[in-house]
Amino acid sequence: MEEGMSMSDEMKRQLGEFIKLQVYDDKYIDRAEEKNILSEALKRNIPIDEALAVMRQIADTNDYVVERDVENQAKEMLEQFANNDGKIDKKEFETAFGIYKKATRGRVSDIKAKKCLKDIILSNGWKVKEGGLFGSKWFSEI
Repeated sequence: MEEGMSMSDEMKRQLGEFIKLQVYDDKYIDRAEEKNILSEALKRNIPIDEALAVMRQIADTNDYVVERDVENQAKEMLEQFANNDGKIDKKEFETAFGIYKKATRGRVSDIKAKKCLKDIILSNGWKVKEGGLFGSKWFSEI
């Protein structure tokens, strides 16, 4: 039993090193890298739930950003804005954008961040408030 535990710890340590190698250049775990990490875990007979726990622990310890977590946080915020009055206005979008940028610690370009937020809005069918007095097409222009 004791030997099985140390084997598991060694497997987790090795997975941790693999994770560090994946994000060595940018300290950012995007969805493709996350999938690669989980695939590697499966090859090493590490269950996905354990691999995700190791990945999050490594991310927290080393100040890595996990793209999926940031997107989930942004989705929750945008959903609150959408449910507030039925639409997301430019000010609310800019608030979500600022928080998204802060959460990614500048590791994502402004354009990519705005496109990600737009994709979240569109995939959830939320409405945006455009037009108004000056006919701003802020959302369409992203």
